[in-house]
Amino acid sequence: MQLQSAIVVTGAAGFIGSYLTGYLNRKGFENLILVDDFARPDKAPNLAGKVFSRQIHRDDFAAWWQENPQAIDYCFHLGARTDTTEMDYEVHRRLNLEYSKTIWQLCVQTGTPLVYASSAATYGSGAQGYTDDQQRLDALEPLNPYGLSKHQFDQWALAQPETPPFWAGLKFFNVYGPNEYHKGRMASVIFHAFHQIQQEGQVKLFRSHHPDYTDGGQMRDFVFVDDIAAMCFWLLDQQPASGIYNAGSGRARTFLDLVRAIFHSLELPENITFIDTPADIRDKYQYFTEADMRKLQMAGFTQPLTSLEDGVAQYVRDYLVTGSYY
Repeated sequence: MQLQSAIVVTGAAGFIGSYLTGYLNRKGFENLILVDDFARPDKAPNLAGKVFSRQIHRDDFAAWWQENPQAIDYCFHLGARTDTTEMDYEVHRRLNLEYSKTIWQLCVQTGTPLVYASSAATYGSGAQGYTDDQQRLDALEPLNPYGLSKHQFDQWALAQPETPPFWAGLKFFNVYGPNEYHKGRMASVIFHAFHQIQQEGQVKLFRSHHPDYTDGGQMRDFVFVDDIAAMCFWLLDQQPASGIYNAGSGRARTFLDLVRAIFHSLELPENITFIDTPADIRDKYQYFTEADMRKLQMAGFTQPLTSLEDGVAQYVRDYLVTGSYY
C-alpha cells in the first residue's frame, strides 16, 4: 500500500473503525475516506485529531462511489450493527447483510481489494469448534440475529462468482481496547469491570452453571484492538489467498485472569464476587471461545500478539484511567 493510496473505512466513528483510522494515520496514511452516520455526539471524540480527506454518510456512500469509481484504492468495511441483544433481525439484515452486499458489489465493479468484519458470533455455541475452515462453514449455527447476519454474509461471499481482486472476512473474537466509551452495555468486560472497581471497589462476575467450569473459569479469546488493526492492515497490504480468517489471540483465558489483570494494573487488591447468570441468557451462554489462528499464520502473518496482561495494562493505564482516546 502506497502512502498516497485512497483508503475507505466504513464504521469509522465506531470502536474498531476509529482505532484503525488512527493506526493508519500513524503509519503515514492520510488520504482516508471515512464512512458512518456520524450522528452520535458520543462517538465524535473517537475521530478527534485524526487526519482524513473526507467524511461520507453511510446512506450516501454507494451513490458517491458510483459517481467516483476510481476514487478508492482499498476498502476496510467495518461498519455494522453490533448489538447482540438486538433481536429484530430486520435491523441486522439491512445494516449487516444487505449493506455489505452493496459494498462487495462496488468493490467488484471498481476492482477494489476488500477486508470486511465478520464475527466469532457466527460460531454460535462453539459445538462445531472455532476453525475458519470454509468447508465447515455451513454447519455453524449462530445464536442471535447479529451472528446470523454475519454468517449469512460469509456464506453469500463464498458463493459469489464475481469477487473483488482480493477479499478477506475477519472473524473478530472478544476485542477490547480504547475508543469504546460510546458502546454502553456492549463495551468489553474490561471497560465494565474497570468502572465497577472505580465505583464499588469490586467486580461481579457471572457464576458458572456448567459442571466443567468453576466460577470465573469461563473462558474467552480476548484480543487487543491493536492486534486486530495489524491483521486488517496486513491482509490488504500483503493480499494472501482470499477467504475467511479468524482474528483472535489464539489463546482462551478465564474471566478471573482478565479481572485480576485489571486489579494488578491499578495496583489494587483483588475483590471479586459472583452473581448468577441471568436466566434469560443462561441457556445460550458461551463457556469457551478460542480462535484457531493457524490459517492466518500459515498465510504469512507472524507478528507477535499482545498478551492479555500487557493489553489490559496498556488499556487501563493509558486510556481508561485518563479517559483518553487512541
